[in-house]
Amino acid sequence: MKNTSVALVTAFALMPTAALADAIIGSWNIQHLGWDNDKAMSQVAHIAQHVDLLAVQELMNPSALNELEQAVEAASGESWSSIASDDLGRSSYREHYGFLWRDSEIEYDRGAVVFLDSQDIFAREPYSAQFTALDSGQQLAVATVHVTYGDSISDRLPEIEALSDYWQWLAETYPGTPRLLMGDYNMPPTNEAWAALRKLDASPAITDGATTLGTTNGAWSNLYDNVWHSDRLDITNSGIIRFPDLLPGDHVEARDRISDHAPIWIALGDTSMELMTFDGDAYEAANDAVYCIDLNEASADQLTELHNVGPARARQIITLRPWDSVNELSRVNGLGAASVKTIENNGLVCP
Repeated sequence: MKNTSVALVTAFALMPTAALADAIIGSWNIQHLGWDNDKAMSQVAHIAQHVDLLAVQELMNPSALNELEQAVEAASGESWSSIASDDLGRSSYREHYGFLWRDSEIEYDRGAVVFLDSQDIFAREPYSAQFTALDSGQQLAVATVHVTYGDSISDRLPEIEALSDYWQWLAETYPGTPRLLMGDYNMPPTNEAWAALRKLDASPAITDGATTLGTTNGAWSNLYDNVWHSDRLDITNSGIIRFPDLLPGDHVEARDRISDHAPIWIALGDTSMELMTFDGDAYEAANDAVYCIDLNEASADQLTELHNVGPARARQIITLRPWDSVNELSRVNGLGAASVKTIENNGLVCP
């Protein structure tokens, strides 16, 4: 086990076949990893061991990354390494980023660095490093970011829009190297704020499904987590790992003890993957999550997907939180019994 003093991690629940896989790379917001929050580290490690390189957000203490590294080594029987950034943030609330990788598949090359944000746009400046996938010799510039959530979508827009400049900075910092920008963006890839990054030939690997866990069993909501990549990479597969299906207990327990975000992943080159339960059994499941709109967590944009709900009513729904049932939507001005019944029958609201 070897540690460097920089950054890592995220996690998946896929088991690559080493002889075939060039690399499986993922990203995971492991909700407050390192706080005293009764995190089930052995279960986190079970998910993490199935990727070759993980980028982690919401790392609260670098020692927790070391603990995860040791747990992954125990679970996999292999050597892993990790690096973590310094703490980042504008207030007393601060986070680290991290990277965690399997030594037999991935090698850290150089350039682990926090972005120098001269305009002070990012609450937590992105973190990046260069790695090599040993099977293929492919070098990769891998970056991770956790976009601020704020009070509304408008608070997130400046960071999303600034990622186009950061994308170009990555090209200058790691010249000639394909780029991956991974993280929790608190913004779906369909939002118009991504237009500037798309013009630079960057594309999201995940376009369907949802990555945040709702507060009731089986409920999934936002597609906030993603990998933006350059077209030069041979990405052969990608997906979302619905990790509660792989662990003991139910969806709500997994949300409380693991994370409220699911890991996302991409496969590079010729790959073979197998989902494994915590008990070591093979598990076959579709990568797409069941999408629903959580009245207590959804953004204003998401709420406008509901029947007869425009921006003004979406703001009312947010103001009147918390909600216990769809029927309570009759409290919103202009939503009569017929509209509320239509919303219920459409089945978009999380149970």
